[in-house]
Amino acid sequence: MKVKTFTKRNIATEIADRLEATVVDSLMFTDELFTVLREMLTEDHEKVRIEIRNFGVFEVKPTKAKPKARNPHTNEEIFVPAHKKTHFKPGKILKNYLNQPI
Repeated sequence: MKVKTFTKRNIATEIADRLEATVVDSLMFTDELFTVLREMLTEDHEKVRIEIRNFGVFEVKPTKAKPKARNPHTNEEIFVPAHKKTHFKPGKILKNYLNQPI
C-alpha cells in the first residue's frame, strides 16, 4: 500500500488555489498557523486542548512514570519518567468519513 504524503507546501498551495492568493502569502500564513498551534501545545500547563470545530481536537496530556518498563531489544528493565503526550481526536465529519467501508 502506497502512502500519500502531504507537506506544508502542499497545504499552502491548496489554500492559495482556493483563495486565489499567491503561494508565498499562503505559505507565510500556513507557517504562522502551525507556529501558533505548536506554541499553544507546548505551553507550560499540565493539560492543553485546542478544539477546531468540524475538524478535531488536539490535546496534550501528562503520562505517569513507568518504573518497570522493558527495553524490547535487550530485555532490560528501565525507568521511564513521567512526560507529556499528544493526542488527536477527529471531529464528527472526519470520523464519519474515516468510518466508511473501503
